[in-house]
Amino acid sequence: MEKPYKVEIIPYQTRWAGEFREIAAVLRQNLGSLALRIDHIGSTSVPGLAAKDVIDLQISVAAFDAPLRAAMQAAGYTQREGIWRDHRPAYARGPESDWEKWLFDPPLGQRRTHTHVRLLGRPNQRFPLLFRDYLRAHPASAEAYAELKRRLALNLADVRQYPDTKDPAVDLIYFAAEDWAAAVGWLPGPSDA
Repeated sequence: MEKPYKVEIIPYQTRWAGEFREIAAVLRQNLGSLALRIDHIGSTSVPGLAAKDVIDLQISVAAFDAPLRAAMQAAGYTQREGIWRDHRPAYARGPESDWEKWLFDPPLGQRRTHTHVRLLGRPNQRFPLLFRDYLRAHPASAEAYAELKRRLALNLADVRQYPDTKDPAVDLIYFAAEDWAAAVGWLPGPSDA
């Protein structure tokens, strides 16, 4: 039986942006043109947002293929087994494959990260960029999201349910983010690395 992990939400750390840049620079060097984008995503990418002390990175690629896997392994990353899928928001259109990704654990000795590899242009590649930018532009929504995460971390009997329990709130933010994106003409900015 898998040992339950503890979810700890801590105040925003200014060091997270620099840690991302250091990790992303190494990935950029190792992946070269295989990485079309490398972005800092997730709660640690939103200034002021409380989060787990885990850096989320998104590597956007053209294909899930052997050269990409080999480059990630050469950089010391370990691919998690199986086909991974992101949470699919309610009312999402398109095939289930739009939500597939590869997920990698960091090299030994590197700080804790979640490295998500997604295909450029798929909804699950756009989602975390929009979510991040919306929360950056809406601090009150970011603080409400942080409070939800703190309460879940403290009150869930089985913290392995943390991601699934949080997903409906993420959907609510995502729907607001889509409306905001349409109103302001949002497009993803340049890659972070």
